Amino acid sequence: MTIDWSWIGDHTDDLTTLTLSHLQAALSAVFFGLLISLPLAVVAHRIRPLRGLLLGLSNVLFTIPSIAVFVLLLPVSGLTRTTTVIGLTIYTLVVLLRNTVEGLDSVPAKTKEAAKAMGTRPFRTLLTVELPLALPVIMAGVRIATVMSISLVSVATYIGDGGLGQLFTDGFQRNYPTPVIVGVALTLLLALVADALLVALQYVLTPWTHRKQRAA
Repeated sequence: MTIDWSWIGDHTDDLTTLTLSHLQAALSAVFFGLLISLPLAVVAHRIRPLRGLLLGLSNVLFTIPSIAVFVLLLPVSGLTRTTTVIGLTIYTLVVLLRNTVEGLDSVPAKTKEAAKAMGTRPFRTLLTVELPLALPVIMAGVRIATVMSISLVSVATYIGDGGLGQLFTDGFQRNYPTPVIVGVALTLLLALVADALLVALQYVLTPWTHRKQRAA
């Protein structure tokens, strides 16, 4: 199996467009997944009876095959990017919701009690104490959700979207390996770069963890 380098040179603009489209779909899903999972995680953390229900529901949604999710959404949002983003967002919820709940659970009770003793209101404690301390666990979920979304975007090719997944379809239909190889390589590169950037972002947002490591 060889690569036709001339094909890559002739399709540079198309590859750039598909790569950006692929990344936009994946990041949009993670963004909306965070918007949904953060308040739900706070509810699950604060109201224990709802914890099992919310986590269980997210697990059930995760078991539905991705192509089935896209097909079920077609009557609602049609053959559009919206269908892709909604479907991918559903899959991010199980990771983001669980990690956010676990992150909030990991905040020491004494720390929250100290904030309460200082007269800090619950909502401010959540924003200034609990979420920052839970951030390493939350960011781990964001990293997993991002990589997962980047890999799943290609499935949306079956509804006319799919970003780099279109290269797979093109290559298989023409029995021409170059688009397939390029699509796989670019998808892998996107995942690696996105994960590295998120690691760097976490490093910047959680400086206290570095001080602890250096002190140890």
